[in-house]
Amino acid sequence: MTRIFFYHNASDRIAATAALICKALAQKKASLVYAPDAEVAAALDRRLWMYPPTGFIPHVQINSPLAAETPVLIAGELDVLPQDERLFNLAAEVPPGFARFTSLIEVVGQGSEERASGRRRARFYKDRGYDIRYLDLTGKG
Repeated sequence: MTRIFFYHNASDRIAATAALICKALAQKKASLVYAPDAEVAAALDRRLWMYPPTGFIPHVQINSPLAAETPVLIAGELDVLPQDERLFNLAAEVPPGFARFTSLIEVVGQGSEERASGRRRARFYKDRGYDIRYLDLTGKG
């Protein structure tokens, strides 16, 4: 069953996601980021080019010719999945087919809309029997 992690109270959701992706990459774990909003995907793309400050996290869009050899992919749709290990959700809704993944990481900011949509997603997972681990990012960037 998919392990679900809710990182909540992120002061900067994109920065927090980049930090979590960096940790996964350090553990040699592939990551797929579901970001159907083009502005969110572009913001994450920019952040990954500058994170960590002394380097960058190798990443491409899922439809790139380099996708097969890149550890971090950004996708607006989840039709074709090159891996099923770790899914980061940057959408307001539950990602389609999330149960195919070993882990689902939800990053929730401090805004009232983000918190409300995060609660809806958490309720959705809980109602279906998923165990959720909550991690508070207050004061961690």
